[in-house]
Amino acid sequence: MKIQWLGHSSFKLEESTGTSIVTDPFEESVVGFPMPKVNANAVTISHKHSDHNVVSKVGGNPIVIDELGGFELEGIHIQSFQSYHDHHMGTKRGDNLIFKFRMDGVEVCHLGDIGEECNIRVVETIMPVNILLIPVGGKYTIDAVEAKEYVDKIMPDIVIPMHYRTKDSIMDIDKVSDFIDLFPEEDVVYAESDSVEFDRADFDGESTKVIVLDKVQLD
Repeated sequence: MKIQWLGHSSFKLEESTGTSIVTDPFEESVVGFPMPKVNANAVTISHKHSDHNVVSKVGGNPIVIDELGGFELEGIHIQSFQSYHDHHMGTKRGDNLIFKFRMDGVEVCHLGDIGEECNIRVVETIMPVNILLIPVGGKYTIDAVEAKEYVDKIMPDIVIPMHYRTKDSIMDIDKVSDFIDLFPEEDVVYAESDSVEFDRADFDGESTKVIVLDKVQLD
């Protein structure tokens, strides 16, 4: 399977069959850079904010999944779970959907804009996880330290940080370095690419690696 970072919290997840899912497509005016042109079979929406829910940015007439439940998409299993966008049980920013995908036998989890502190309810609900896509920028989500707590409890094979300030972002959130600095240098990989491919056999369960992707560069 292939994971491509489109920027912010948006990824294109593609199974070896070619079936693809885009997570949390965004509005340029909110994030600071345009959403790449991309097609997909499905779009998942973690919550109703315009840096996460602009379905019109995705071509291919995708189905939209923005509610709790279990779903099947051409052999891909998708499960969504309820969580909170803040530290106050959703009273400040509302609910947030966590999405888990089983693609080519790989368990991928996208935490959306989770804002609640690490807790056993969330951790036990989503485990096991091979690849964890986690916000680290703080302000509107968990911050770097809180994200590290989730990583330590979930124990994924791979962590890919998202929702942080890049050089062309206009959002007042933290840089990825605050998160990276919490890991041993040997456990951090800078992909120097917007995408990475995985196979079920790639995961040894021995340690968690952090992969920092470059977002898609537009022509």
